[in-house]
Amino acid sequence: MNPLRSLILAAAGSEVVRRLVATTPGTSGVVERFVAGNTVADAVTRVGRLVDDGLWVTLDHLGEDVTEPFHAERTVQTYLALLDRLYAEGLTARVEVSVKLSALGLRLDERLALDNAYRVCAAAEQCGTTVTLDMEDHTTTDATLRALAELRRTWPWVGGVLQSYLRRTEDDVRDLAVGDSRIRLCKGAYAEPGEVAFSHTHEVDLSYVRCANLLLAGDGYPMFATHDPRLIAILAERARWYGRKQGSYEYQMLYGVRPDEQRRLAGEGETVRIYVPFGEHWYAYLMRRLAERPANVGFFLRALVSRS
Repeated sequence: MNPLRSLILAAAGSEVVRRLVATTPGTSGVVERFVAGNTVADAVTRVGRLVDDGLWVTLDHLGEDVTEPFHAERTVQTYLALLDRLYAEGLTARVEVSVKLSALGLRLDERLALDNAYRVCAAAEQCGTTVTLDMEDHTTTDATLRALAELRRTWPWVGGVLQSYLRRTEDDVRDLAVGDSRIRLCKGAYAEPGEVAFSHTHEVDLSYVRCANLLLAGDGYPMFATHDPRLIAILAERARWYGRKQGSYEYQMLYGVRPDEQRRLAGEGETVRIYVPFGEHWYAYLMRRLAERPANVGFFLRALVSRS
């Protein structure tokens, strides 16, 4: 693993570094580039602008690894309020939500997290939209895939996420590239041991392309989460090779990252969905985004200096 990436991921778990970043003048302005505010109202306002630009959206309420049932319930209530607001604003045709099971209580009890996910999915169905279960570190992969299978018994449209840096992912893709299965393929953003994850960028990229081929050859709906220009070009070529029409797959990108490319792809008729996080617990998310592309650290530091 890139030493800088390892350092950034270690900083993600440091309370001392978190306080330092949070109290540095100019931080809030930088965070606003990547996080759509603290509240449901903030998020819906930002999302409305993206939809007006012809983009699609998945919304994630930040906050994971909860250790109290109260916090899991608060997460559920935030999602219910968010879905109601999206419906009231007429946005659910193009906006869905992404949910982490650890934010719903997975670390406390797997059944609790599943029950809470049921509540979010039921509300999404009533509001006319969908849910994608985010993937977290490798210790939660099996539990997340079990939850996905269970939720799909009632709602086949529930989306899942697979990470190409995990050595197991190619086999998981083979199992899930079926029917109308919605699968987001990303590289992965957690610090993982070498026995379960590829350690070199080239290996991760090769795995991504192998998994993308399996998804495009299958009967499901692939959702390709990447900002890598080379991978985007490869995906476009492979989609043509497999006879995939626009709208039978989509690209996904993070809020605030390569907005010009987002608009370019959308302008060419591609479905482009923006992953939009919101909420007060932005620090760990921001650190993972920096770790995914350490070159972003320079941008982050320059922005802090220019705003301080």
